Amino acid sequence: MNNKKVELLSPAGSLEKLKIAIKYGADAVYAGVSHFSLRIRAGKEFTFETFKEGIDYAHARGKKVYATINGFPFNSQIELLKKHIEKMAELQPDGFIVAAPGVVKLCREIAPQIDIHLSTQANVLNYLDAQVFWDMGVKRIVVAREISLKDVIEIKKHLPDMEIEIFVHGSMCFAYSGRCLVSAVQMGRVPNRGSCANDCRFEYTLYAANEDHSTLFRLEEEPGVGTYIFNSKDMNLASHIKEIMDSGAVDSLKIEGRTKSPYYAAVTAKAYRHAIDDYYADTFEASKYQRELYTTKNRGFTDAYLIHRPFEKTDSQNHEYALSKGSYEVTGLVIEDEEHFLCKYKVYPNEDIEIFTPMDEELVECENEIGKIFKRDNLYYINFKKILTDTNKELESVHSGNVNKIKLPGKLPYLTMFRVENVTETIE
Repeated sequence: MNNKKVELLSPAGSLEKLKIAIKYGADAVYAGVSHFSLRIRAGKEFTFETFKEGIDYAHARGKKVYATINGFPFNSQIELLKKHIEKMAELQPDGFIVAAPGVVKLCREIAPQIDIHLSTQANVLNYLDAQVFWDMGVKRIVVAREISLKDVIEIKKHLPDMEIEIFVHGSMCFAYSGRCLVSAVQMGRVPNRGSCANDCRFEYTLYAANEDHSTLFRLEEEPGVGTYIFNSKDMNLASHIKEIMDSGAVDSLKIEGRTKSPYYAAVTAKAYRHAIDDYYADTFEASKYQRELYTTKNRGFTDAYLIHRPFEKTDSQNHEYALSKGSYEVTGLVIEDEEHFLCKYKVYPNEDIEIFTPMDEELVECENEIGKIFKRDNLYYINFKKILTDTNKELESVHSGNVNKIKLPGKLPYLTMFRVENVTETIE
């Protein structure tokens, strides 16, 4: 079994989110440019230049970056794919995340120096399939989301040198291991090429067919109300981290969400960082991590299928709403000079706002004409007496979309966030 410390792997949908994930506790991040990446929307946030900047940022801090090349190419794209692999290899990521066997072979031929991680899209559920990919030169397998912990352990027994990565948090697809065709059929956007329209989140109305009369009649729970019949709750395995770690079979814990917010990147990285570290310190406390994770926007949570088989689950779907809801709003983000912040929601004078910091940061309390930074009930808060721009213009308030840099009463760490409770959207 595995004796190495388990890796925490976070999504990086942009350069900013890459930095946030690392500062808030991730050991590694995964990201990609738009070509052949299964999150085209996130990939568009990166150019080859900014992706290289992100890799350099991570490596300077002893962290890793895995590049996603996990789309399923058509024949017409093969030559472009070859050039893309060459270009990505030049950036020196720590691994390629690949889904298709042919692309695995191509990566080994073009860039043998880059480790290959097999995407969850390859649907590996057993040691026989794992062995095939190991023989092809794959170093790590991101197992199918439908796999059980028992089966993960069995794969590790047969292939002790192969690294195993599992998803522990994030959105769940309606389709088996995310290999969905619904979006392609309904919207012309192919999920397995990175452009999923999230059709499973749509509100659907059911109809029953009468073949004898060639008629349809509508099935309604309530008049005018459809049903979210495909809408999975989000995965959340934070309460099961001890079981996972005790198995000794898992090398990396992966968080989904390259298209999610910077706040999501921060909270999930920090919560799971604490969960992992607390496990090794024998101070694991599931409720502590859940309190933080519930502040992120979500569709409700499920512990998915690692611990329980799919047919044993009765609470994995959200039939009430599709939009993610959370209990907190991010109202500010500290910029690189550590003396100003940018407003992300709304800020008013004389309001106590909670400060959410990166890992292991110690804050200094202060008070002056701009405002104060103070501690209360083991949490830090900021309160502005004045809202001053970097040009000393005083504002009555500041709202999202405002591009002014707003002065802080004292220095705060880069990428620190301010958050306020969103009482109207609290999820119980």
